[in-house]
Amino acid sequence: MIMDWNQLISNRRLGQEHRHPERHDDRTEFKRDYDRLIFSAPFRRLQNKTQVFPLPGSIFVHNRLTHSLEVASVGMSLGNDVAQRLMTREGMSPMVSEIGQIVATACLAHDMGNPPFGHSGEKAIQTFFTEGKGMYLQEKVSAPFWDDITHFEGNANAFRLLTHQFRGRRPGGFVMTYSTLASIVKYPFSSSLAGKKGKFGFFNSESEIFQRIADEMGIIRIESELPQSSPRVPYTPLKYARHPLVYLVEAADDICYEIMDLEDAHKLKILTLDETFNLMLAFFDEETQEHIRQRIKDEELTDPNEQIQYLRASVIGKLENECVQAFMQNEEKILAGTFTGSLIDHISELQHEAYVRCTKISKQRIYKSKPVLDVELSGYRIMDTLMELMIEAIEHPERYYSQQLIGRVSSQYDIESPDLETRIMAVIDYISGMTDVYALDVYQKICGISLPIV
Repeated sequence: MIMDWNQLISNRRLGQEHRHPERHDDRTEFKRDYDRLIFSAPFRRLQNKTQVFPLPGSIFVHNRLTHSLEVASVGMSLGNDVAQRLMTREGMSPMVSEIGQIVATACLAHDMGNPPFGHSGEKAIQTFFTEGKGMYLQEKVSAPFWDDITHFEGNANAFRLLTHQFRGRRPGGFVMTYSTLASIVKYPFSSSLAGKKGKFGFFNSESEIFQRIADEMGIIRIESELPQSSPRVPYTPLKYARHPLVYLVEAADDICYEIMDLEDAHKLKILTLDETFNLMLAFFDEETQEHIRQRIKDEELTDPNEQIQYLRASVIGKLENECVQAFMQNEEKILAGTFTGSLIDHISELQHEAYVRCTKISKQRIYKSKPVLDVELSGYRIMDTLMELMIEAIEHPERYYSQQLIGRVSSQYDIESPDLETRIMAVIDYISGMTDVYALDVYQKICGISLPIV
């Protein structure tokens, strides 16, 4: 079996499937998805969520919002270049030409499910249930739900955010097109298959939605087996091949976070100008390196930050071109669901070696730098405390303090449901949707560290 591009690009909208035949302006539906995200509150909140570095006063580094916009820009280029090649073939639907727009929209959404404080926040939610005071809840909830919350993951949470019908909202959540939704699911399987990496694509509560979308577009379903480390459970977990456009979204993210983190590290003086320059020049052969140096000299770019920006743009352009080539060379495997790894893994040797070198430097010098570790430690404690207090509140709603805490929660979250799993998920929805600053503010207030001005 092989997937079909004409079936994979669908403008059918989740929650409004019955209205699909009424629509005639096919080419604008994916742009509507893009606009809908840009103007949404969850997307705006990304401006106050840490990317890697804490926001250090006057030196402007990336947050989740600027990162997502940059990823969307690269994603648009990747998608347009792939679409241009596909549209030279006979029998392609006009909607295939919209791949660039679909990828860009998925790129905007790819981090929307991330909790405050990034990976540290994810870990705090997971370990509250696996190591902390939430361990006792395992006996009270179903096996699939326990798998979900003990592997809590920003990717799965993004899919939930876009598709779940929160209280007072319309069916279908954001009511996005099927192709856009499928393009953000980097790990198209349920949490029981998360394995050691702890990655999965959708919570059990949204598994039926993903299955409907995947089957409609002819995405290949894969026979799944539970990992040996997982307890035997009385259900068959879902597992699918990736929608092909996921590889382009992933490539745009891989390119941006690795290269932009180098630029930020230089601004923060974690890496010297020479170190940053050499890491970026390594993506090119000697002739191109000399051309870049000469261009910088000819254009009189004497400002170090301008030099790095020029180099960064050159590297991103090169990697974008390499990833398009890798996609087209492996298209058959991608459509058959047999392609392994990321597009970055399949680029030319010179660029791949340079990318791996950057990754190693990032792990050694950037992600373990003191400012980053300080935020992770503080963020973990804040998130763990919020989880502890809020879960205790929904377990004992009759208590006065519990009622005060529950009263803080937005009405869109069903935190007073008679069903325990729904209440737990409402707590996770509430806390994971916070910005870094808001999480800190709530933490300080409910712990009595700061009082609001009266």
